[in-house]
Amino acid sequence: MSISPCKLQGEVKAPSSKSVAHRAIICASLANGKSVVSNVSFSDDIIATIECMKALGAKIERSGDKLVIEGSSKRINKDLTFDCNESGSTLRFMIPIALALNSGKNEFIGRGKLGTRPLDVYEKICREQGIAYENNSDGGLLKLRVKGQLKSGKFNVDGGVSSQFITGLAFALPLLEGYSEISIEGELQSVGYLDLTVATLKDFAIKIKYKDQKGYVIQGRQEYKACDYEVEGDWSQAAFFEVANYLGDEIEIKGLRADSKQGDKVIVDFIKRLKDAKEEDTLVFDCGNCPDIVPELALACALRKGKSEIVNVSRLRIKECDRLSATVDELKKLGADIKEENDNIYIVGVDKLNGGAVSTHGDHRMAMTLAIAATRTTGNVELDNYTCVSKSYPNFFDVFRALKGKTALKDN
Repeated sequence: MSISPCKLQGEVKAPSSKSVAHRAIICASLANGKSVVSNVSFSDDIIATIECMKALGAKIERSGDKLVIEGSSKRINKDLTFDCNESGSTLRFMIPIALALNSGKNEFIGRGKLGTRPLDVYEKICREQGIAYENNSDGGLLKLRVKGQLKSGKFNVDGGVSSQFITGLAFALPLLEGYSEISIEGELQSVGYLDLTVATLKDFAIKIKYKDQKGYVIQGRQEYKACDYEVEGDWSQAAFFEVANYLGDEIEIKGLRADSKQGDKVIVDFIKRLKDAKEEDTLVFDCGNCPDIVPELALACALRKGKSEIVNVSRLRIKECDRLSATVDELKKLGADIKEENDNIYIVGVDKLNGGAVSTHGDHRMAMTLAIAATRTTGNVELDNYTCVSKSYPNFFDVFRALKGKTALKDN
């Protein structure tokens, strides 16, 4: 795809939050009774979660942007295959749920870079509890088999790896017999995502108690209660348009909750800091709790007069690509003064970016960042593999064009 410099203008409704939708679909699928989950954006990741919950016995029907879900948390004994596609969230959420409900063999498959995503937390738990664990992943192709019964107890989880492990356990442990504790070792990353988990579980009648900021206490034998649930707008996706406005576009963004617990809402504060800063100020952005917005934040910093640092973002290396290096490499191709060092990003602002050929690395967030960057370059930007946006925001380029974005498809 070729994207020409332009000014984006108009109104956009933020797509529904992928993070919230994952959680609501899982909770509804574990609840006895019928739930309606509305305002769902059917990205590849969300479809993966839907199909996995159907494999466990939930009945899910789609009607427009709604899902009608008849859930079930009955114990089963089957050999099941869960296709997680490229969704790390789906994989890490589903493993403990499957071990809580299915005493048969659970096979998890996937593609892209999913087979390289760290799963050490679950491997350790399986070894400790005598659960069969066999990981035959080949490169990015995931092939994981687990069989056994997850048992309640005390779980020690490294908070620096991913909050997704804690969320997965939080879904499963209320279904077990007995009392459980999740103790978080080290500094917890992405705490906003755990706040989302706890809030969504509460909406479906599951109670989880905080334990002195270092973990959670979970009583067993709880029951998920069906309810109607509307998924809120996604601050993670809206961040692209917030950055576009900072760069001079005029986009009215609707459908967001100002009181949202989504960690990526911090983009509003980051943009304000960029606007208020003096040229001699060196701005430091700690993105340990909001790694997904780093590419577009780096773009904003690249066109701000002054120095900026984006720190605490090592986990970007295990996304759909090494997103830290990809952000640096691709913005550098467009003329940004940017470098990576010790898992941090250092930027000296420039007056303008150039056109040229760049790569999405097959990463949806890279594709959207580079599309926004292309609106402020001196020439056209050639973007490969632009369809990778289907992972999280399938109609992004339709929205982009509706905002007067200029794109043209190119022959291979």
